[in-house]
Order: sequence, then C-alpha cells, then structure tokens
Amino acid sequence: MSSNVPATVTYSLEEFSRHGGLTGPHKDGWGIAYYSQGDVRLVKEPLPASDSACVRFVQDHPFSSALVMSHIRKATQGANILTNCQPFVRELGGAMHVFAHNGTLDDGRLRERLSLGFHRPVGETDSEYAFCVLLGRLTNLWLRADGVPPLDRRMSIVAAFAEEIRGLGPANFLYADGDVVFAHGHKRTHGEQDIRPPGLHVLCRRCAQDVSAADINGLAITPTTGEQHVVLTASVPLTKESGWRPLLEGELIAIRKGAIVE
Repeated sequence: MSSNVPATVTYSLEEFSRHGGLTGPHKDGWGIAYYSQGDVRLVKEPLPASDSACVRFVQDHPFSSALVMSHIRKATQGANILTNCQPFVRELGGAMHVFAHNGTLDDGRLRERLSLGFHRPVGETDSEYAFCVLLGRLTNLWLRADGVPPLDRRMSIVAAFAEEIRGLGPANFLYADGDVVFAHGHKRTHGEQDIRPPGLHVLCRRCAQDVSAADINGLAITPTTGEQHVVLTASVPLTKESGWRPLLEGELIAIRKGAIVE
C-alpha cells in the first residue's frame, strides 16, 4: 500500500491468516514492513500466520503509515527460519530499502551470473540474494547523490535488473526505497503447474474517511485526514471491483504517495 498521507492500517488477518496456513499453502512464514518517521518497522516470523501471537498483536495494535509491504511465504528455497522470511530490509545512502519477491529463481544461475556488491544475504533464499544484487547496482548512485537520486536513473537500474532475473524464473517483486515503490510484474503459478502472467495486479483508489469504504479482504485502511489516495499492489485482486489491472509481463511501475508516477 502506498498513500498520499499516513493511514491507519489494520490487518483483521482472517483472510491473511487463511492464506498463511489455515487453508492456504503458504505456511512457512510471513512479514509486514511499514515506513515510519524515515525508518522501517519490520515484524516477521517463520510460522503460519494463522497461528501467530505476533499476528494477533498487529491486529490489536493498528499502526499508521503511508507505505506498507507484506509477504506470506511458501518455502521453495531455504529452511523455515527467520532470516529466510520476507520482506527484507537494508540501509543504503541514508534510506531504508525494503524488498519482497514472489517466485522461484534458478539459484545456481542467479549466483553464477549476478555478482554481489557491498550487501550480503543473511539467509539462504534466492529472493534475498537478488535483493542484495539490486542494492549493489544502486550503491554508487545513492552514495554519490545529494539526497534521493533522480527517479529516472533509479528506474533504469531497476528495469535492467528486472530484465536479467526474468530469465531465471518468475520475478514478481516489490522494492521500496523510502521515496517510491517499484512494482514489477512477471508471471506466477496459476493452479498446480500453470506458470504464466499476470504475476501482479494494481489498483488506484480514493478512500473516504468512512472505514467501511476501504475494507479489503482482511485489510482496512482508515485515512487520518480527509480523502486518501491509495495504490494497492497484490499477487491477485483483493476485491471484485473492476479497477484492478494486471501488470503486463515485464511491466515496471513506480508508485509515490498513492499515485503511479512512472
């Protein structure tokens, strides 16, 4: 979720928990990252969301943020341990960077073809390795900039990275640098073995102060002041409304403060 002003974000988490192991296949961990006062609060666990005291804590203590990213894990690479749970968070250039990936990359070819920069993975997953590769590509740009680097230069680096990892497997990812969220759609598993686009969907929405206008399958967004402009991205549409648009295969968008800007 990206919004123009901070919103109180409440995960009722019934739907979230079902996908996290109660009835869904994603039983191997979950995480929620949200920006607050220039930093990132990260809560994650290598356990099913459906049976988590931490999930209940998040549910009972709603938070306010203009940028929130969550992920539910189905382990395909790496053990069921905390370091392998997403989202992943790193600092670069005085900003907090957050990354979540949906898909399975060819880990051998990934590590053989894409070299790391300064950042190193803590866990074992292809997703975290890919994130560290991306940060390596961005390091010089961020360290030489006076503040946040120009969007077009960041976009170019992220697009080139996305093109490379698309050749290694499904490469849907969300990457936030504190200024924008980059959303890259590729392809995902539909059914048992059918891997095809779309891999991500996007919805642009305006929410009134009435919380009932913003209830979305386990996620409630309550504007703090006035009308809220919100962009939501998700693997699958979270509501039946017609506004959801599938990202094209290989499409990359940049989202800032509740609007698609690139």
